[in-house]
Amino acid sequence: MKLCFLVEELYRHDSMPLDVVRRLKSWGHQVDVVCPGGSLLRISEEVRAGTHDAWVLKTVSGGPGLTVLEAAAAVGLTTVNDARSIRAVRDKVLTSVIARQHGLPVPVTYSAPRATLFADVPEELFPLVVKPADGSSGRGVRLVSDPGRLAETEQAGERQLIAQPYVSNSGSDLKVYCLAGEFHATLRRSPLHPDGPLDEGAVPLPAEVAAAAAKVGAVFGLDLYGVDVVLGPDGPVIVDINDFPSFRQVPDAVSRLAGAVLDLARKGGATRTGVLAPAPRIPAQPRIPHGLPHPHPVPGPEADMLATVPGATQI
Repeated sequence: MKLCFLVEELYRHDSMPLDVVRRLKSWGHQVDVVCPGGSLLRISEEVRAGTHDAWVLKTVSGGPGLTVLEAAAAVGLTTVNDARSIRAVRDKVLTSVIARQHGLPVPVTYSAPRATLFADVPEELFPLVVKPADGSSGRGVRLVSDPGRLAETEQAGERQLIAQPYVSNSGSDLKVYCLAGEFHATLRRSPLHPDGPLDEGAVPLPAEVAAAAAKVGAVFGLDLYGVDVVLGPDGPVIVDINDFPSFRQVPDAVSRLAGAVLDLARKGGATRTGVLAPAPRIPAQPRIPHGLPHPHPVPGPEADMLATVPGATQI
């Protein structure tokens, strides 16, 4: 297959997704890597029918990559994830409305262009978790104990913000990763409690959390995604949804993700927005569907002869 990965400059040297690109190449597939924020793109020629079997996005929120992916979808090309699904989870204001409309356990959400405007939130809902509406990777997230502390939390250059009531928890987040229907869970230190003691690593996935994570994929039409869950006193609460997360500490994540990308590219991507997915596959033991031996013959020297796309970088 011939694939195009859109990789923002921030992730240009990260192992994820570049290790996935290398793994796909080792399996004999052609892969172009385009940095939409750092190169000249002859967009009208590069995004057209037949250029690639599928396009994959790994960019920051608000970056130009999503527009390029949407352009690919607009001319009928397969995208991983679906471009409309990515847009729905990149804007946390939109995410909260869709999630609550479908009964997902998401806190009541307020939106404002400045942190001080959250002073009008009922005081009994404090402390509040305030974060950028287009944020990611825990950047800009802060805990505000009372309305009088809002002014000191304002940060220069921020745009739209959201605020949600803080959910009491042990100081850790449960990170649930989905790779085309296969689910994994890891325990991670919360960005709100960076100094708390915690043994991070893979953990069993509770059935209630697995069901909520599967519903996220069904509601938003996502195939590769992550869900941040807080285990509160009243049960699991979803505090964030991410397209194409790090898949950190997932067993053999590179092979699993490369295999999932291929499967989705062959199937044409997600087509199930708003339709509940089947029960999630939660491996009891690590299962490596695309590990060694390779599912595709390892090619000879001609594998390095990748098609050249203007503005693309070969990895």
